[in-house]
Amino acid sequence: MTRRFQRRALTLILATSVALSQVTPAAHADPHPATLEAWQQSTSVRLDADGSLSDVTALPSGDVWAVGQQEIWDVWKNRGTVRHWNGTSWSEVSLRDATGAGNLRGVAATSPTDVWAVGDGHDGLPYLAHGDAGGFDRVRAQGMRGGDWLGGIDARPGRVVAVGSRDDYGLILTGQAGAWSVQETKEKGALYAVSNGFAVGDTGSAPLIMHYSGDAWKAMPVPDIPGGYLRDVQVDSAKRALAVGGVYRGADEVDPLVLSWNGKRWQREKLPATESRLYGVTGDGKGRFWISGFDPSRAAEPFMMRCEKGDCEIIRGDAAKGKDSVRLQAATYLAGKGTVWAVGHAVDARERYTDVVESFGPRDPSLNS
Repeated sequence: MTRRFQRRALTLILATSVALSQVTPAAHADPHPATLEAWQQSTSVRLDADGSLSDVTALPSGDVWAVGQQEIWDVWKNRGTVRHWNGTSWSEVSLRDATGAGNLRGVAATSPTDVWAVGDGHDGLPYLAHGDAGGFDRVRAQGMRGGDWLGGIDARPGRVVAVGSRDDYGLILTGQAGAWSVQETKEKGALYAVSNGFAVGDTGSAPLIMHYSGDAWKAMPVPDIPGGYLRDVQVDSAKRALAVGGVYRGADEVDPLVLSWNGKRWQREKLPATESRLYGVTGDGKGRFWISGFDPSRAAEPFMMRCEKGDCEIIRGDAAKGKDSVRLQAATYLAGKGTVWAVGHAVDARERYTDVVESFGPRDPSLNS
């Protein structure tokens, strides 16, 4: 079994695919970075037993959307879920579909009434849904077929892009003006995240980055990193982006990997000494990035990394009581409040899963709800 298929199998079971953080416009003035150096608290959207959150996105309106799955160990009960934060509390949003969703991996939104989610359908086809706080309807995109896999999604007004794989090659699904088109990449591998014209993944043995240019998606030159892979990307502008993932050194050994884009080339960033796994990345649109992940050496502590102007530092939260480990799968920046929200799951000694929502930044009393 190739590394790519091993990673995909792990994703389907544990909801640990890099899901894809979405770009959140920084529409308001935000606090000085010095005020962002404090964790707030760990909360939960209260998923059913053995639930995990895979992705999260926030809007300047204060609406936050998270997706994931519940009952992950039971093939008959496993189902996808969409949760919405309205500024004071979380609520479950219905999926109006007879076939039902399995694991939902990605979420993106352009407004509170234009929200998209992607993952697996119980009918063997990729699951694509569109909706708002009142509910989601499944969208049957032309060109999708059994065996296709979608892992990440990006939404802009009038245009939606989802990425994944088909028959060992990258797959890009684009929706515009009510019509859908499918492009298979010329490169072998899979794509896991997409943001503002950039899509990232791996070839099975090296990082893969695609860029939309001249009405087509094309592979970009990247540093030669054998065993490297990418799981998320945050694009601030045409001249500034960050992609995160890892480098396999052995069956269970992974080094963290961060690539930065300066408008001309991708380069590898120097990171603090750590054995962490990096899953998601978000930013404030002004050159500050936050990366969510997991550090096996201090597994019970929420793990984040902050990068600015090529300098990255590790930020750790307090160890979760009664939990053996905490994995933060994805992160999003909430403009206006200047907070970063990260989602994932915690695991206890009996391998029971509980969803977690961690916030980082100025204290927000409403999170006590």
